[in-house]
Amino acid sequence: MAQGARVLRALLLALALLAGAPGHADQPGRFDYYVLALSWSPNWCRTTGDDRQAAQCDPGGGADFTLHGLWPQHERGWPADCVTPARDPSRRETAAQADLFGSGGQAWYQWRKHGRCSGLSAADYFRTARAALDRIRLPEHFEGLDRDISIPPALIERAFLLANPDMRADGVTVTCKRDDLAEIRICLTRDLTPRACGADISRDCSRDAIRMDRVR
Repeated sequence: MAQGARVLRALLLALALLAGAPGHADQPGRFDYYVLALSWSPNWCRTTGDDRQAAQCDPGGGADFTLHGLWPQHERGWPADCVTPARDPSRRETAAQADLFGSGGQAWYQWRKHGRCSGLSAADYFRTARAALDRIRLPEHFEGLDRDISIPPALIERAFLLANPDMRADGVTVTCKRDDLAEIRICLTRDLTPRACGADISRDCSRDAIRMDRVR
């Protein structure tokens, strides 16, 4: 009976140690693919950025699609807030990414939550994010949009597929927040080649039409 109790205690201790160990999902560099998330800046400015007096929302700035983030992803689920020995970027280094992310603060947030899970240094993560965006051709239909429009999500996806013939329909997801376009999510391999999205990413907006504000 005493031996059984000792075995049980040993099993419980082993389980406790496993529970406290870093999980697979939170280990830097352990992921399957990237999600490139683009937000429509004019919508974000109306709902959030104007109240924050965000520079990207200034009249005449011309911001349209901005990089929300480049997210390491598992086939199901994703890592976040990983502990990494990589040095955090300086304020100057994150400020230099404002043209990419819309602001230095957003660049810092994306590094902290997602970049640390990439297994890259901050400089390499930002270079990879820039390279990922550079390989995506943004549809000309939305460039300099001069009026507010209401458009079916499927047409937005179609515009991205036409502009990027190497993309697949199951590799692009259009998301919405209430009646607004929220994000375009594009799935890429670790070497930034288009691929299909996992099941937890490929959920398109179900609205008949969503709003895209004009470019400021």
